[in-house]
Amino acid sequence: MSTSSDQNVIDAAPTSHAKLASWVEEVAALTKPDRVYWVDGSVEENDRLTAELVEAGTLVKLTDPNFPNSYAGFSDPKDVARVEERTFICSEKEEDAGFTNNWEDPTKMKSMLNGLFDGSMRGRTMYVIPFVMGPLDAEVPAYGVEITDSAYVVASMRIMAKIGNEVLRKMEAENAFFVPALHSVGAPLEPGQEDVPWPCNEDKWIVHFPEERAIMSYGSGYGGNALLGKKCYSLRIASAMARDEGWLAEHMLILKLTSPQNKSYHIAAAFPSACGKTNLALLDPTIEGWKAETLGDDINWMRIGKDGELRGVNPEYGLFGVAPGTGWSTNPNAMRAISKGNNIFTNVALTDEGGVWWEGMTDEPPAHLTDWLGNDWTPESGRPAAHPNSRFCTPIDQVDMLSDDYYSPNGVKIDAILFGGRRKTTIPLVTEARSWTNGIFMGSTLSSETTAAAAGATGVIRRDPMAMLPFIGYNAGDYLNHWDKISDKLNPEQMPKIFLVNWFRRTADGGFAWPGFGDNSRVLKWAIERIEGTADARETIIGNVPTGESMDLTGLEGFTPADVEAAVAVNKDEWAVEVEGIEEWYAKFGDALPSSLRAELDGLKARLSA
Repeated sequence: MSTSSDQNVIDAAPTSHAKLASWVEEVAALTKPDRVYWVDGSVEENDRLTAELVEAGTLVKLTDPNFPNSYAGFSDPKDVARVEERTFICSEKEEDAGFTNNWEDPTKMKSMLNGLFDGSMRGRTMYVIPFVMGPLDAEVPAYGVEITDSAYVVASMRIMAKIGNEVLRKMEAENAFFVPALHSVGAPLEPGQEDVPWPCNEDKWIVHFPEERAIMSYGSGYGGNALLGKKCYSLRIASAMARDEGWLAEHMLILKLTSPQNKSYHIAAAFPSACGKTNLALLDPTIEGWKAETLGDDINWMRIGKDGELRGVNPEYGLFGVAPGTGWSTNPNAMRAISKGNNIFTNVALTDEGGVWWEGMTDEPPAHLTDWLGNDWTPESGRPAAHPNSRFCTPIDQVDMLSDDYYSPNGVKIDAILFGGRRKTTIPLVTEARSWTNGIFMGSTLSSETTAAAAGATGVIRRDPMAMLPFIGYNAGDYLNHWDKISDKLNPEQMPKIFLVNWFRRTADGGFAWPGFGDNSRVLKWAIERIEGTADARETIIGNVPTGESMDLTGLEGFTPADVEAAVAVNKDEWAVEVEGIEEWYAKFGDALPSSLRAELDGLKARLSA
């Protein structure tokens, strides 16, 4: 359904949802598109849009039978990652945004953005995408509507969320609240002006209005900047909703593990982007008799169940994974899902056979590729063929190991929470928290060496509380207080145990202290046995770590209990430096820091000096 923007969009809108129709009319009057199109979510529509994107040069249709019905897109080299320095939380009061966020007065920001959006869709189609985060049959479905001038966004949103007519009809029946998410690439076309394959604008703004539950994104066509159900709604806006409503919206995978005794456990794990979250979510256990199933690799909405337990739901319908490092030897479950097709790849390399490749996909690179910038590439080129933050966007229901519980509208009981970062030293392979508050201390001081998932320098150590630093939609001190207080609503018998993990620790000679990947199932088994009270641990100044003998090393050749001890060793000199870093970090919170976390730090310092 389409209409010229100078017609009355309300009359033409295929919806009885008055608030939605009115918003669409308002946006069309502001952005002045050539036409307005309401996305129905059908296969025919997707086929038509992707064909148009191929004709425009935005997408390349892959011809390699190993990637059926799949496409590769190549962004502008200046539009390749989240732009955290251009991401704003425009709460009504500055202190409600806190020191971790950029803030601007919402009235001032809206006025500036309205100036940018004025005529921003001229010469383009304005797409209206009704979508739902999580199950449509949830008690209170989480609706959103993204308005965008990018067909690439429509095609990608179709993978990442449930979109179209079915969602719209239910919204209408309930006259439901929805999060309005407005996006433009910021590249209007004058009559006769030729378009570029990847339209975007050097001036980029990703802006959230937490009190209004609204999102405006301008200038970028890439990933989480443009797919507004992803980080913008599911974390930044949802975290503010969760604070107000008494639940948690977190940057976490959800994994189901079933023991040889057929007992199942659900583990939630929070890692910064590009720190192995998707690999763990799609784990292939290397221990005999253990089975892993996934519920999601990135977002976890945890509400409190009727028995006082934390229940997790993945609100996404697809995987938007970092491609480099995802390969047949490291993550066969992801590769099997990808090989079923229906993917949109972004900024990977093209093979001569009409397929795609990225670093780590196979052990040996092809002899010749076309790199993500369109240049010839050989293994001797001395540069990556795929961008380090290149992505695969794949439907989650293609994952063979997807748990049936994924479809449960009320989610699953979370038994353990893991926090983990990428650190070469200091942080042991796995540490069990002494208590819930001690676990929040671990999460609040989580640190990682930066990766290519965000623009800026890589390899710098930065604090990343609960792996949420770029995604907390309000004051970080209030966020930690919210974590602290949620325990008051939980049944003490049902509370998840919390663990700190570090798959990336190095040995003195520079090698990895732990094999990682499928062998991480051994660490998870130890964590589950700690929950059950059947595994040994050694107390340290920071928490409980495995004894060498308590980790199941069956079938892991060349790795001994002594290697486990080395991987979990706590070095007091390193921790003296770490504590200084935590002091500096906590000082930034000022009075907003929960007193319970200050007490945890004081306790650690006392143990360190004892």
